[in-house]
Amino acid sequence: MSNPPAPPPPRPPSARPAPRKAHTPAVAAAPAADVSADAATKDASGVIAVTRALQVLEAFALGESSLPLAELSRRCALHKTTVLRLARTLAQSGFMVQREDGDWRLGPAAGWLGARYQAGFDVQNVLEPALRELTHATGESAAFYVREGNVRTCLVRVEGPQALRHHARMGEGLPLDKGSPGRVILAFSGEPGKAYEEIRKKGYHWSIGEREQGVATVSAPVFGMHWRLMGSVCISGPASRLPAEKLESLAQTVMAAATQLSYALAGSSAAPAHTPVRATQWHP
Repeated sequence: MSNPPAPPPPRPPSARPAPRKAHTPAVAAAPAADVSADAATKDASGVIAVTRALQVLEAFALGESSLPLAELSRRCALHKTTVLRLARTLAQSGFMVQREDGDWRLGPAAGWLGARYQAGFDVQNVLEPALRELTHATGESAAFYVREGNVRTCLVRVEGPQALRHHARMGEGLPLDKGSPGRVILAFSGEPGKAYEEIRKKGYHWSIGEREQGVATVSAPVFGMHWRLMGSVCISGPASRLPAEKLESLAQTVMAAATQLSYALAGSSAAPAHTPVRATQWHP
């Protein structure tokens, strides 16, 4: 009986055949990566779609009843087909309406959304009556401003009885660092700096021609529950009628109105009728 043949000697490393590419793991891993990428793309496109839809809504300026598709496209810097798709989607929920001539306008849902936003400040029961009283006491137009990101907007305004008066458009975004309403909001939001520290110390601020040439304003902060800053109340008029000394004399009246508003918005009617509470007592 012969012995079995000996196994062949192992090949040296250099002579070993190159390993074949493992295709299977790569193929198996690809779908997971694709799914992840697809999900990320969908998430990103979802956010972009919302942002673009808001761009379309914000393209309308105050006083504009409708806009053609081409103008909406230009203002949003988006292709017409994209704007059309967004407008039709918004129309399904009542935020936009297409007129018979093809132009687009804001729909009733947009107005209802704005009304609900105003309701959060109790405009009809608190803000408007307080501003009417302030206008009656000073003879000037009165307004309530709120902070919206890096700008301030006029939420409510009551025009004064004077023939010559300053007109501010409600809802228009204005700079925070120009004009007394915005500076008061910045000061009582904790903005650092000597100028803002002085505003906090006094509890009010007035300005002449700071944002708009020939316009004078004096403002004071308004707080809500737990001394949370809600906005600023101000009176405004032509600088020719409101020089510095007049603004100083009206500051106490504006502060008193701000105090009454603060108590009303905080759900209390116990505000003292004689002495306005210094805003610095409320500032954190």
